[in-house]
Amino acid sequence: MKTTIRPPAVPLVTVDPYFSVWSMADGLSDDFTRHWTGKRNALTGLIIIDGTPYRFAGRVEPNSEKYYTEPNAMTQRDVQLTPLSSTYWYEEAGVRLQVQFTTPLLMDDLELLSRPASYVQLSVCAVDERSHSVQIYLDVTAEWCVNSSDQRVVCQQFEEGQLIVLEASHEEQAYLNRSGDDLRIDWGHFYLAIKKSPETHTYLDSAEIRKQFVRNGEIISVHKGDLPQAVRDHQPVLACTWNCGDVGVAEVSNLFVLAYDDVYAIEYFGDKLQAYWKKGGTTAHGMIADAFAEYSEIIQRCAEFDLELWADGVRAGGEKYAELLVLAYRQAIAAHKLVTDSDGKLLFMSKECYSNGCIATVDVSYPSIPLFLLYNPELVKGMMRPIFKYAASDAWQFEFAPHDVGQYPIANGQVYSENAIEGQMPVEECGNMLIMAAAVCLTDGHADFAAEHEELLSTWADYLLEYGLDPENQLCTDDFAGHLARNANLSVKAIMGVASYAILKGMMGHLSEAERYKKAAKEMAIKWEELARDQDHYKLAFGQDGTWSLKYNLIWDILFDSHIFDETIIQKEVSWYLNKMDKYGIPMDSRAAYTKADWLVWAASLASEREDFTNLIEPLWDALNETPDRVPFSDWHDTNTARQMNFQHRSVVGGIYIKLLKDKWAEAGKKGF
Repeated sequence: MKTTIRPPAVPLVTVDPYFSVWSMADGLSDDFTRHWTGKRNALTGLIIIDGTPYRFAGRVEPNSEKYYTEPNAMTQRDVQLTPLSSTYWYEEAGVRLQVQFTTPLLMDDLELLSRPASYVQLSVCAVDERSHSVQIYLDVTAEWCVNSSDQRVVCQQFEEGQLIVLEASHEEQAYLNRSGDDLRIDWGHFYLAIKKSPETHTYLDSAEIRKQFVRNGEIISVHKGDLPQAVRDHQPVLACTWNCGDVGVAEVSNLFVLAYDDVYAIEYFGDKLQAYWKKGGTTAHGMIADAFAEYSEIIQRCAEFDLELWADGVRAGGEKYAELLVLAYRQAIAAHKLVTDSDGKLLFMSKECYSNGCIATVDVSYPSIPLFLLYNPELVKGMMRPIFKYAASDAWQFEFAPHDVGQYPIANGQVYSENAIEGQMPVEECGNMLIMAAAVCLTDGHADFAAEHEELLSTWADYLLEYGLDPENQLCTDDFAGHLARNANLSVKAIMGVASYAILKGMMGHLSEAERYKKAAKEMAIKWEELARDQDHYKLAFGQDGTWSLKYNLIWDILFDSHIFDETIIQKEVSWYLNKMDKYGIPMDSRAAYTKADWLVWAASLASEREDFTNLIEPLWDALNETPDRVPFSDWHDTNTARQMNFQHRSVVGGIYIKLLKDKWAEAGKKGF
């Protein structure tokens, strides 16, 4: 596999919403690496080849107000992405350097998925049949363990068996001390670890040691200021040097592990929960040791998964579709945290990144589920459990489903719109929860999960029967577009929510009830067609002639093979979309020239012809490839300029797996009725 896309940002270390660092430039040495929010979380890499220094990652001088002549950047020849790795290749002065970042987010292994350890492997060899003297320096700053650079840190070093472990921590360990969106973690412990060897040396020092390495090829500790000290004062770093010796054509490699122990991960209705990887009593140092011990096996499994996913993506929608899947994979997972509740049940808690920071948001989970239905539906259940728990409590007073259960990482109850009725999404969230329940139960092949929550699902299905066909003036998931009455696409969601409940009742063996809800859904669909029809397409809102929108919620009628809507409706819509494309995609609706990546791919997946699908999604590839906004995969962009409207690092990009899910389910013969 070989990717050709120029990613707007390259994922490097992608574990969870706090431990997620990216390169937001074409070259790894063009800028400092950054947390997904854009704040600097620097990783700096330097190499000396036959006495001449070069940069391959970040910069030497951390304070831009000072003058320093940076060493030249090593020539970057290529960068390649796979679902689980990002690999850079460099060549300079007869030497090739490979830098590979791997976060092994394999969903069939939840302990590994949860493990907060990410790999950086460096490999060097000569390419000119000569021998070259090579030394390498790598550091990460204490920025990785604070929210702001005025916070003070402490650092220490341990020897654990054959490993040297460097640790940095915020001076004040106030676990789960705040919630919000544009925040970084300031509790727990950040680690850089390497195997002991005569060729490696480690340092806890100021970033000034980079200059020593560049000028002298060796480091004499400078220790500017006593610890604890503010990060912005002399920039404390965790650093390693590796004397590669005389390097020939035989490649030599070294492995580094970056890890983070957050101690406590989520506050869940008053309980402070630890991350899933800790459930068996594993310590941080034990976790790091396991990461080293299992590396060879893990990297092989990652390579096999990468090839399998690439092949599936190409088969489903061509190479550009496969590249979109690659770019979305790590981001979609890293916008979550995996924990368990007091009963040991999985909770997969999303953060509504670059929006409002809500946790376990229903209409963020809903678009993301295609990825997780494909690779581990237990994670979809983990998204839904917090909503069921909260909706069943006395704290939730409404007859429809909640929007969220708090603001990350505090999940003590909904915060969206301060629970004012006019700020709710009644039809949206009821429809989402019902569709998600049907999807996960169809994946399981039984309805046990839905049966646990039948009372709530029944309430929400009946709510949609009464209010869903012709929705009142209210928000939907696309809340940035404002309130809209009689929303035709929202009505589709309500109808499919009712159909989903019919599927669930049938799976539970309640056949007469299943038939009643199925009949009701079909009757609603007939009325919908009359209300929404506007010559050769269907309206944005009932009563608004000359308008249109992406009816992306129709995709579930195809996935469930439920035939609630007449097939000609879908055919008309796809034909309309093909004639409404801007340079960078189909607008979400007739009100504005912007689109959502998830909904665009859902709408494209309505197409029965592969050529129509590829024509509809390739402008999204172009938008990511050409946007001037260097941020993690934004799911909301201008369709004329490719500029980011807002949003980045959101889990909803898991939604672009919908076409792959559609094909896999069709092969498996999954049917809702």
